[in-house]
Amino acid sequence: MLLALDVGNLTMSIGLFDREGNLKFLAVLDTDKSKTADQIAIDLMNLFQLYHYDLRSVSGSIFCSVVPPMDFGIEKALTRLFGKPPIRVGPGVKTGLNIRTEIHTQLGVDLVCGAVAAINKFKPPIIMIVMGTATVFCYITEKKSFEGGLLFPGVTVSMEALSKRTAQLPDVSFVKPVSLIGKNTEDCMQSGIVYGTAAMMDGIIDRIQALTGKDASIVVTGPNAPVIVRYCNNHITYDKNLVMDGLYQIYCKNKT
Repeated sequence: MLLALDVGNLTMSIGLFDREGNLKFLAVLDTDKSKTADQIAIDLMNLFQLYHYDLRSVSGSIFCSVVPPMDFGIEKALTRLFGKPPIRVGPGVKTGLNIRTEIHTQLGVDLVCGAVAAINKFKPPIIMIVMGTATVFCYITEKKSFEGGLLFPGVTVSMEALSKRTAQLPDVSFVKPVSLIGKNTEDCMQSGIVYGTAAMMDGIIDRIQALTGKDASIVVTGPNAPVIVRYCNNHITYDKNLVMDGLYQIYCKNKT
C-alpha cells in the first residue's frame, strides 16, 4: 500500500492507496507547524487505528507540501514509520508534466499533482481550479502543457478578511445562502461570497475559453468547491481526490 500526504496551509490530507490505486481512506488533519516528527508519526499511527489498517502493509510513501517548515518533520516521521524515506514532490521528481511557466519552482506542488491527475482523467484542454487558501485557475493545453493561470484569495481568507477588517461585520459560517438577495447582514455576507465567487469563476472560465478559442474540460477540487460549483453556470466537474490521485501517479513514475 501507499501512504500519500498533501500538506496545505490550513489542513493536511492523508490518503491510503492499495496496489491497484484505489483510495482506501482519506483523512484530514489541521496543519500545525509546531508539531515535531514524533507527534506527526503518532497522528498517522492513530489514523491507521481509526480506519482499521495495518501500518506494516505500507510499502511506500509520498508527500507534497506548500508549508516548508513542515517538510523536515513529515519526512522524518514517514521514514521512522516505514523504514525508508518518502518521495517528496519537487525538483528532480518525474511528473511527465510539461510546465511552461517562467519559473518552475514557483509553481505549487499541489497544482503539479492536480494537473498530473487531470491530464489522465479529463480531455485537454483543461481548466483546473483548486479552491484552498487561495483559489487558483490553471490552464492545460491540448498538447498537455501547463501554460499558467490566475490566483485569487480563497473563500475562507476573503470571509475572514471581511469580518476582521470591519467594525460591524460578524464572523459567518460558509454555507449555502438563503437567497441571492439577503435580508440581514449574515445572509448578505453568505450570499455575497458564494454567488460572488461563482460569478467570478464563470467570468474567468468564459474569458479563458474566449482567449484560447477552445472549449475546455473544467474540473475543480478543494474543500470549498462543492458549495460554490452548484451556483456556477458553466458545467464544472468536482473531483475531491484530484491531488491525491496525482500523488499516486507521481509515485508510480518514481518508485523504482
